[in-house]
Amino acid sequence: MRFEIPFYGHPNMRAFHPRTIEITTEPELTVQGDCIVGVNASCGCSGIPEQMKRALRRSESKIKITIKVDESSFVVFGNGHEDLVLENTHDIVIRKSRYTCPRTLAINCDKASDDIPRKMIKQLQDPKTRGLFVIEVT
Repeated sequence: MRFEIPFYGHPNMRAFHPRTIEITTEPELTVQGDCIVGVNASCGCSGIPEQMKRALRRSESKIKITIKVDESSFVVFGNGHEDLVLENTHDIVIRKSRYTCPRTLAINCDKASDDIPRKMIKQLQDPKTRGLFVIEVT
């Protein structure tokens, strides 16, 4: 099962957070949002198709998230969980921890925003840069 969410870059993109990665539908970003790698996303957690939400809510689900920017890709692996709410209308967060809230898409992820190559972050500092947040669940 696969779902793609387009998003855009922003001049304040920093991606220094050691535990999370986030995209948001919000158009603006402050430098305090150091886990955010994309703005103007087409949806938050609530916009994910129901069939995929059911799959994400299984603890045995394996989740692959690919962040694509131009010809570059960054892949993160994580897990689903029965406590995922997936109702936030603005944000999607993937976490290294087991913490869940309405913004959480995946837990126990193997990477965070500070792992993203700085070349990709530099590209994402251009507001004209379009990225793709690809969710795959098995």
